[in-house]
Amino acid sequence: MTTREIIIDKADELIRNKGYNAFSFKDISNDIGIKTASIHYHFPTKSDLGVATIKEHIERVEILKKEVANQSPQIKLEAFLAVQEKIKHENKVCIVGSLATDLNTLDDSIKTELQLFANIVLTWVTEILTEGKELKVFDFQIPARTKALMIITNMIAIVQLSRLTDHHDFETVKETILQELKPKK
Repeated sequence: MTTREIIIDKADELIRNKGYNAFSFKDISNDIGIKTASIHYHFPTKSDLGVATIKEHIERVEILKKEVANQSPQIKLEAFLAVQEKIKHENKVCIVGSLATDLNTLDDSIKTELQLFANIVLTWVTEILTEGKELKVFDFQIPARTKALMIITNMIAIVQLSRLTDHHDFETVKETILQELKPKK
């Protein structure tokens, strides 16, 4: 990994563990063993680092979308859910959920990038559901975008809530989402 990538990775960890407003370049400097000037070389401001961190998440989603592009809607949805499962397994929270709590204090550049990321994910899940309904792989009565919002918000929330409740609650919610989409016989 390059120094830039290491800095982004550490910022991502701190945002998702402490929150955006709870860390500084000094925290990153101490954790990865470089001077804050080195961080400023790559990211003149904390907002620049925040934007780069979100862009990293966008890139990961775009890669995943390409990897499963020719798969069935079921496999695509399971790929989305697997990302949430990985977040849960790593005892993290979703970057959208983490940054959304600090939204009123974030620079406009971060807000814009976060909205872009959220819309990319929402559009992707909506497309998966639309395709699944057209192929009769999924059955639901509400608009696909609304169903996508429900799935995404359920997954973001259960990652966090299952930290406090039974850890099996995550799996229960994930399986319920999949079960509710199955066509009724």
